[in-house]
Amino acid sequence: MKKKFRIKANKEFQYVFQNGESFANRQLVIYYLQKSGQSHFRIGLSVGKRIGNAVIRNQIKRYLRQAFHELEKNVEQPYDIVIIARQPTGKMNFHQIKKSLVHLLKKERLLKKS
Repeated sequence: MKKKFRIKANKEFQYVFQNGESFANRQLVIYYLQKSGQSHFRIGLSVGKRIGNAVIRNQIKRYLRQAFHELEKNVEQPYDIVIIARQPTGKMNFHQIKKSLVHLLKKERLLKKS
């Protein structure tokens, strides 16, 4: 995932939390906020220490980045999206995480119809 597609600063995370909308399933929580001045979407990832050790947390982040990389053409563009992983993601593989992510994005109409 290119750097221009990432949210890194705590200030930007907090802005999305406070002003955006949220929805969730058992595995993931997604906050999103439409940004009219952007030409592309940006994502921020948060995986807490309760989920597992550093290896597991980094693996989950890699899975989420890869899922967004594969869905890049279908994601609605001018959004900032923050994803928070919940406890069950620690035991999930890539395909399960991607399926959960796609389900949430479709539910909230953040994916273009393919």
